[in-house]
Amino acid sequence: MIISPQWSLLLGIMGSLFISRFPKIELSAKTWSTRFLQTSVVLLGTSLHFNKVINDGLNGALITAISLLVIFGIGYFGIKYFSIDQKLGTLLTMGTAICGGSAIAALAPVIGADAVIVTISIAIVFLLNSLSILIFPLLGTYFEMSQAAFGTWAALAIHDTSSVIGASSIFGEEALGVATTIKLTRALWIIPITIMFSFKFNRNSKSIKIPWFVFGFLLMSLTFTFFTKLQDYKDLFVLISKNGFSITLFLIGLTFNFKKMKDIGLKPFLFSLILWIITTLLSFLYATNFL
Repeated sequence: MIISPQWSLLLGIMGSLFISRFPKIELSAKTWSTRFLQTSVVLLGTSLHFNKVINDGLNGALITAISLLVIFGIGYFGIKYFSIDQKLGTLLTMGTAICGGSAIAALAPVIGADAVIVTISIAIVFLLNSLSILIFPLLGTYFEMSQAAFGTWAALAIHDTSSVIGASSIFGEEALGVATTIKLTRALWIIPITIMFSFKFNRNSKSIKIPWFVFGFLLMSLTFTFFTKLQDYKDLFVLISKNGFSITLFLIGLTFNFKKMKDIGLKPFLFSLILWIITTLLSFLYATNFL
């Protein structure tokens, strides 16, 4: 691997201090981070047996559905308690429940959220994601979690796919496989939830962004499972995938904006932080007691 995921992220954040004056570079970093992430996820499918992917996905479908209901329920009351903007609270809840920035980007046009609200939501989620990559592996090691338990915990509790993969890749290869599969199952909830909100807000459901790379991941897993001659190339694809994740985290770090973090205000951040802590604790209890 080129460099470990956590160092890639930290180097990117350090680099953001120097490129903040160059918005074109920041925009390119955002674009390429998405491309590297999606390509790396697809290539990771080569390392996972298709039957395991299906089993983990089916097992993860129920718990991700329950997790989603709990988070949206807590979010509903949290928005009222903190008296924050309804659209901002909805985006933060969506990002916590499903898939971080991707879920926020998919839902924002459906509920008519403006650029400021979207920026604040993504900035908060990004900060918590950055903390996750650094904290989760340390906690997993401290509590002596199994690979499967950690992978499940990371997939249920961390917002963005990139951060789930970053944290789980630090913990271990088996954890990475479990986390990726469950996380992608969780990400698919973007579609029905966005459709539901599109009916509520009477907007066109064509604005939904379907995470097509999930199907690429499944296709690669299926191909490498049943065409055994391709196994000779598996290690190469896995190596490219892992390096791709490191590059992704570096590019994400480059987009970190300290000024935006100062402009957020305390209430939205506290709302999102408490929602995330509750999600993290409940997911931890599930992963350590039922797996």
